[in-house]
Amino acid sequence: MKGKSIIAAAALSLFLLAGCQSENVEESFPMKVEVGDLNAVDQNGESTSLSELNKGKIVIADFIFTNCDTVCLPMTANMAKLQKKVTDAGLEDELQLVSISVDPEHDTPEVLKEYSSRYEMDDENWSFLTGYSRDEIESFANVSFKTPAAQVEGSNQFVHGTSFYLVSENGVLLKQYEGVSNPPYEEMIEDIEKLK
Repeated sequence: MKGKSIIAAAALSLFLLAGCQSENVEESFPMKVEVGDLNAVDQNGESTSLSELNKGKIVIADFIFTNCDTVCLPMTANMAKLQKKVTDAGLEDELQLVSISVDPEHDTPEVLKEYSSRYEMDDENWSFLTGYSRDEIESFANVSFKTPAAQVEGSNQFVHGTSFYLVSENGVLLKQYEGVSNPPYEEMIEDIEKLK
């Protein structure tokens, strides 16, 4: 009987230690921002939310819009490269990629579907989001990702963050990476492995 209680105590200690390790890993990252939820529709017309996509998964997110004539095309091409590298590393089940449109009025699910089809991508773990108001996305980007998302006056262009953002499965923004030129793919993969 005594042996069983020692085994049970050891198992409980290991369980608690594993939980602490997960939190300690998050502590080693430079940012700690609670990410709010965002109700949305994806490129397939399915209702979803950021918290639903984040459930049990690490997220790497970015902000884009399909009429973008500068940074969005290279960012999306870089996200496609990241998806391939994540798959090659066997981490595709751990990760959800999320591209969030800052121009929801123009970027309907159909427009996002056409945009995403230009890239070699797998929409099993990459969602393009729309279906909220411009005010909602501006506030969401500002508060949850500490980045701007605003239309340039008198233009169809938008100011928005150009980083890739790492969000833990607990919904905490932990780190941002260069998204436009030379993203640090190996660093991102190492960070995903640390968190899984």
